Amino acid sequence: MELNVFNSSNKVSVSEETFGRDFSQDLVHQVVVAYRNAGRAGTKAQKTRSEVAGTTKKSKKQKGGGARHGALTAPIFVGGGVTFAAKPRSFAQKVNRKMYRAAMQSILSELNRQGRLTVVETFDLDAPKTSGLVAKLKDFNVGKRPLIVTEDATENLYLSARNLPYVEVRDVQGLDPVSLVGADTVVITVDAVKKIEEWLA
Repeated sequence: MELNVFNSSNKVSVSEETFGRDFSQDLVHQVVVAYRNAGRAGTKAQKTRSEVAGTTKKSKKQKGGGARHGALTAPIFVGGGVTFAAKPRSFAQKVNRKMYRAAMQSILSELNRQGRLTVVETFDLDAPKTSGLVAKLKDFNVGKRPLIVTEDATENLYLSARNLPYVEVRDVQGLDPVSLVGADTVVITVDAVKKIEEWLA
């Protein structure tokens, strides 16, 4: 299959497997959730009644004082332990390489089918100016949340996009399923398309 290049008569030949694959919602959902979970710290920690600093002496006499209570470190008291205390843990989910690549192919194919994938010859700026990037993006009608993907994101491009909310710049190595799914439009260079195809082949 071929992808049209914006404002050019040229076309880019790509494999059907990478940019024409059937969309698998279950697979994409699994990979996106796994990717987001991998970024979770998992450092939440609470203390059980045995870990709370405090005496375990009986708080008052057994009879004549109402309810019969033991140590004040029990979960029913303020400042006591937590009944089912949270402990540090990993939220990581295993996603093998074949599944991850298939999910990326599925996302790219769906973006192409929906007309949200814009291929350009090059995308670079002469100077790190936000106004220059804004003017350039107006030509592409990218929506509110554009994602710019180049083979190697230059410093000028990165600095120009830094102050723009919802505008992301990625190189091929930094591409991930969450950024692709969350973008209204993906503006991608021809070199990046070829590099992605080599990566996902």
